[in-house]
Amino acid sequence: MASRAPSFGHLARRAALGFLGLQAALVAGLTATDAWRKRIRPRHVSFPRTEPAALEVGDSVATIYAYGTVLYDDMIAAIEGAQERVLFESFIVKGDEVGERFKAALIAAARRGVEVFVIYDGFANLVVRRSFFAFPPPVNVVRYPTLKLGMLAFDLRKSGRDHRKLLVVDGEVGFVGGYNIGSAYATKWRDTHLRVAGPSAWDLENAFVDFWNQHRAPGQPALPEQGSPLWEPHVRIHRNVPSQLIYPIRGMYLEAIDRARERILITQPYFIPDAELLRALLGAARRGARVQVLVPAASNHVVTDWLSRGLYTALLSGGVEIWRFQQAMIHAKTMTIDGQWSTIGTANIDRVSLTGNYEINVELYDAGVAGQLEHVFETDLTNATRLTLADWERRSDAARLTERILAPLRPLL
Repeated sequence: MASRAPSFGHLARRAALGFLGLQAALVAGLTATDAWRKRIRPRHVSFPRTEPAALEVGDSVATIYAYGTVLYDDMIAAIEGAQERVLFESFIVKGDEVGERFKAALIAAARRGVEVFVIYDGFANLVVRRSFFAFPPPVNVVRYPTLKLGMLAFDLRKSGRDHRKLLVVDGEVGFVGGYNIGSAYATKWRDTHLRVAGPSAWDLENAFVDFWNQHRAPGQPALPEQGSPLWEPHVRIHRNVPSQLIYPIRGMYLEAIDRARERILITQPYFIPDAELLRALLGAARRGARVQVLVPAASNHVVTDWLSRGLYTALLSGGVEIWRFQQAMIHAKTMTIDGQWSTIGTANIDRVSLTGNYEINVELYDAGVAGQLEHVFETDLTNATRLTLADWERRSDAARLTERILAPLRPLL
């Protein structure tokens, strides 16, 4: 009997599996090659520093940090000066010298009678020894679980990580931004963090309280929810809450970009805008706004770099400027528009951050803050090179093919 020819559906499945295998092999090869290069040719880290600036915003004071050592000193000082309560949350806390310093300050605060609450992400800290997070009983700790039911089914309510970085002390001062806790972040990464002192710190405290009360274990104390008598119109907090399918940060970006008339300055470590964000940026460029995007020349996630590069042709052809930060990882998540509006926070412009993770961004409508962020941006550009469309068109055929093969992964990251 003659064998039956494979059906179209069977051939399609085989082709799909073959393509997935090719993608997997390419991802593995890129990752291994990048690790090898970094091991044999470690880069000399160097970048210009911008000193902190304190600015009055309504009834609060906002301070912008662009260097980790200075930020960590001020965060530790705030913990050491705490009188009533310390709320500390971080995506990553390395068990190194800097991590130990924060741990010691939190324990010391608890021992002198201050209420101390700590939240960290289990998955992000898998490489950190578990004993590092064994705080003594006066410290209350929530470990956001590494795995949750529903994650394998890509249920957005269950699959998001706790990507937030928060410190709130006595309800009077709060810190938020891109900085994780660790020695490398202190001096080798360029990041941006915000400190707010005054009534606006309530918004950050409230964000922590809601997360703690939702994720605390049975028997752990609940944090009291307190209203605020002050509405600060110049400072707003936006929180992504996957468990409730609430993602306002993406909407904040879209609405702000649509208002732009003169200039948009974006700093992002992993820049993979979705179709609507891409259209908004290209629309701003078409109507005459100067759109500048600063990204790392090479980030700590090589596959993400390749997925981002797959959008460069559309961006450069549409008049968007792309600048690549040299000799260091830039991890800041900031945007400022027309010298009036700004945001600083934890959310990257990619699918995982904007429609997946727990994130928090501060939106500020203040010319002083925008001016300082523009100053930081201009300083960073002295350590960056501009990528032109002509330069980009000269990339190799192999690079173009790699972008095309990886492009279908973009919605996953």
